[in-house]
Amino acid sequence: MKRWTVVVGMALAGAGLWAQAPATEIFLAPLTMSGTTVTVGRPVNITNNPGYDNQPQFLADSTGLLFSSNRDGAQTDIYRYDIAQKRVVQVTTTAENEYSPTLTPDGQSFSTVRGAEQRLWRFTLDGMDAGLAWTHQGLIGYHVWISPTQLATFILGQPNTLELLDLRTGGANVIERRIGRSLLMRPGRGTVSFVHKPQGAPWEIKELTPATGAVTSLVPTLEGSEDLTWTPDGAIIMGQKTKLFLWRDGASAWTEIADLGKRGVENISRLTVSPDGKWLAIVSQAATS
Repeated sequence: MKRWTVVVGMALAGAGLWAQAPATEIFLAPLTMSGTTVTVGRPVNITNNPGYDNQPQFLADSTGLLFSSNRDGAQTDIYRYDIAQKRVVQVTTTAENEYSPTLTPDGQSFSTVRGAEQRLWRFTLDGMDAGLAWTHQGLIGYHVWISPTQLATFILGQPNTLELLDLRTGGANVIERRIGRSLLMRPGRGTVSFVHKPQGAPWEIKELTPATGAVTSLVPTLEGSEDLTWTPDGAIIMGQKTKLFLWRDGASAWTEIADLGKRGVENISRLTVSPDGKWLAIVSQAATS
């Protein structure tokens, strides 16, 4: 069956980041962690939408997740999936597109990349407009909160850059160039992980210490993959096509933990684990035929 591709708003098309957003679905799978063993249960499609569903972000209490979704072929807003009720509800309804819902440090609100200028905008969890969080000379693609006053951001450009933003001073410091879209806080460390994609060299997962600006290498990525998630106990899960792999600090290689191809999960991209470690959200690009 043919799946259609969403062409998002003309302003964002001009920016280029989400100009042709692919048809994607979000699957939710139970996760079991026993010692160093991680087991992925049967994934269930929780979006069931012919358009774009992406960028899942669990709530702080793990009862649900936020995600960006285009459900009419024109407008992208933020939605929430309630795990207990198995129900999708719309959170934002604005004249501009919103992407990349990201919880703020207190867990009581979230920020999004909004509109043609790709500014950071804040909303309450029930979708009330809480105002501008940050505007930047460049285009913010993705972000993660380090503290209430500091963020790590992916700035769209040639090349894309990792920048630290300070809301108190207005400062913006470039840390690394040629980075991927996955920016995450490493559990229990207060550091930021990102993927470095140097030209003509293998991609690497690296770690930034915000207080010092020091960057260290962790592990090469799976070939062709740039999306990852951390488990609460400090392991990394990455996807490659239909498979999931695990890496722990000190390991010399990735370990395969699941093949979800027979469950309808293809071309795995973004991943996120719930704060309680019981759920894994998986973005799967829909088949084209």
